[in-house]
Amino acid sequence: MNKEKTALIILHQRRSSIGDVGLKLKKRGYRIDVRKPSLGEKLPDNMDHHDVAIIYGGPMSANDNNTTIKYETDWINVALEANKPFLGICLGAQMLANNLGGTVQRATDRSHEIGFFEIIPNLEGLKIFQQQKTFFQWHNEGFTVPNSCKILAHGTKFHQQAFQYQNAYGIQFHPEVNLRMHLAWLYFAGYMLKETGAQTQIKQLNLRLKHGKKINLWLDHFLDNYLLKI
Repeated sequence: MNKEKTALIILHQRRSSIGDVGLKLKKRGYRIDVRKPSLGEKLPDNMDHHDVAIIYGGPMSANDNNTTIKYETDWINVALEANKPFLGICLGAQMLANNLGGTVQRATDRSHEIGFFEIIPNLEGLKIFQQQKTFFQWHNEGFTVPNSCKILAHGTKFHQQAFQYQNAYGIQFHPEVNLRMHLAWLYFAGYMLKETGAQTQIKQLNLRLKHGKKINLWLDHFLDNYLLKI
């Protein structure tokens, strides 16, 4: 009998959801182990009982000088050294970049990227992003990765949008956010729509209708053909 696989999902707020990434892993037979270090929960000392690890986004900065950010950023070494799949989403990708010796910084004009924006695949990322290039974003910082990483896609405001390092992927955008999560973000963090670079609520929801299903299909493709194949 095949051993049940387990996915470690690291979240950052009490009300945070596993979203479509977690739901799709469940459909693929993974047990979901959610940990929230920001609420005092401990991360595993090794990956012996986990088959994939994912760090989601959050309202904090990867550059914050606090114990939780440092703890999670340092912990990424556990996933990398275990040679098991790792995915960093937004804040998680920025932590991965910092862990590898890269940097995380604001846009030069101090603006945000909130809503649906097109990314630009480079040669290394053409196959991954062949079917979908518009994704949901919600951030005011981006990463610059070291030369040891393979850059997969760029953006016009935040120059790097996706990268790979050995068994790990980092993406600045949010394919895990489905309609339910999106509405919750607009409700709990709608004040951020006043920031420069944020699309209006109406525009976001119209673009959700246009791109939501295609992003969902892209996520299936990415999980099956890239992340879970590592």
